[in-house]
Amino acid sequence: QVQLVESGGGSVQAGGSLRLSCAASGYTSSTYCMGWFRQAPGKEREGVAAIDSDGRKSYADSVKGRFTISRDNVKNTLYLQMNSLKPEDTAIYYCAAVLRLWLTTPHKADEYKIWGQGTQVTVSS
Repeated sequence: QVQLVESGGGSVQAGGSLRLSCAASGYTSSTYCMGWFRQAPGKEREGVAAIDSDGRKSYADSVKGRFTISRDNVKNTLYLQMNSLKPEDTAIYYCAAVLRLWLTTPHKADEYKIWGQGTQVTVSS
């Protein structure tokens, strides 16, 4: 059974850091495009960062220079290092995957077929 499980969320003060992990099982994640999304209360789910099967990365403008996406294909795990966190980063963060080598719109939720359950990130001012 294909599954994604996020961890690493929590509460932090503005300016702090968190690292999210997404453990994949049931498939070889290296052949998948993977992404991080977030959804704040009352807002639509938005793409934060994505990485394709060749390791090319893309970021939403709102997180560029602060967040870093990476993947460990041996551990079948996706990461999101979040630095200089702001209160507006508060949301539930989801990882997602799709069996594609690359995507034309990697920050579009409809592109992804497999989703984790989400992990809460709360940033206080």
